[in-house]
Amino acid sequence: MNYSTEELKEKIEELKAKLSVTVVAHFYQRDEVFEMADIVGDSLELAKKTQDDDAEFVLFCGVGFMGQSVKVLSPNKRVVMPKVACCAMARMIDTIYFDESVAFLEKNGIKKENILPITYINSNAEVKAKVGEMGGMVCTSANAKIIITKALQEGKKILFVPDRCLGQNIANQMGLKSMIIGLGGDPKECDIICFDGFCSVHQLFSVDDIEFYRKKYPGILIAVHPECDPSICDRADFVGSTSQLIKYITELPEDQKVAVGTEFNMVNRLRPKNTYILSSTKPECPTMNETTLEDVYLTLKAIDDGAPINEIFIDEKTQYWAKIALERMMAL
Repeated sequence: MNYSTEELKEKIEELKAKLSVTVVAHFYQRDEVFEMADIVGDSLELAKKTQDDDAEFVLFCGVGFMGQSVKVLSPNKRVVMPKVACCAMARMIDTIYFDESVAFLEKNGIKKENILPITYINSNAEVKAKVGEMGGMVCTSANAKIIITKALQEGKKILFVPDRCLGQNIANQMGLKSMIIGLGGDPKECDIICFDGFCSVHQLFSVDDIEFYRKKYPGILIAVHPECDPSICDRADFVGSTSQLIKYITELPEDQKVAVGTEFNMVNRLRPKNTYILSSTKPECPTMNETTLEDVYLTLKAIDDGAPINEIFIDEKTQYWAKIALERMMAL
């Protein structure tokens, strides 16, 4: 297929007008894909917005766990993805590693009934279901502090999966003691026990990067995502989720310089001036960037041909418990 970018965009728009489909895209998607979306946002925002959408199909441009979240919250919708790309962090935790983490706490003197698991939304539906079955819930980077505050009221030890950085950063903000499984420490003495997962993109930012920008541009602000290492977050002027970063940065005075520690595509769209990437390398999520305009077109064409591709299916038990874990969060 040798269509130009503009030809692909025209064909996509024609198919969108013809079909009962809503195209949604995460903030980290390529610009040309992002521009084709009817709904944009972060992962939970997209799952919630599509609940109220009337289209038969949701064409989700993002990574696999995000498409699953749409299906969990809207089981009657048909969810398809141009690429079922896999979030590296989400792949770090599966049901086996989750069970092993629970067993680790039990081996160290914490009864299963005294463990409250919380999973970051960057996890697959099977892990969310495991968490739901144990009475736990999902969190996002925007609401993690609220969720953990509520969880602590139950007087249990919090098992936080999969992102160690988000777990540690929230613990530091709240004056709590945390540890990472496998890196030493007594879980009985900690409030939050973190699984050793991380986002490869947000690990690219360093303290040296912060010092470089502060020295080069006196008065510059540093804004970062809480998936960054605690050493980065501790030195930042603002720490927030994707949506919180967008709001913070776009509301800054035009002449205020800011260096941002999160995914490149999103930052690149924010402000035309005085916005810098907090890294000497391009922090671009490889799996988020797998989806191309051609993929979007082919997925729409498959729907039009009556043979949808890359459709998301979730078994009934996983659907049930994963939805409970998500709904517990949304209730708060």
